[in-house]
Amino acid sequence: MTPQQKAHVTKLQSEATDRIGTKYTKGAQEHGGNIWDLTPSRLINEAIDEAIDQVVYLLTLRDQIVELEDKAFRYDSVNK
Repeated sequence: MTPQQKAHVTKLQSEATDRIGTKYTKGAQEHGGNIWDLTPSRLINEAIDEAIDQVVYLLTLRDQIVELEDKAFRYDSVNK
């Protein structure tokens, strides 16, 4: 790997570690109990709900990016 790639992966790992700790703590406070005590069916249903949320966020983000790109293109076209 290049030095830039090593720096990039280190940054990603650091952010992932921080976010996991924050998310885990928040979930433990909100839901109580131990995640490992959930039944397999409860775990899969929770994971499916999280995946659905992720799709909603990604589709909304994509729409926002497309809108921003369209605005930038129109701005460039007018201001050339």
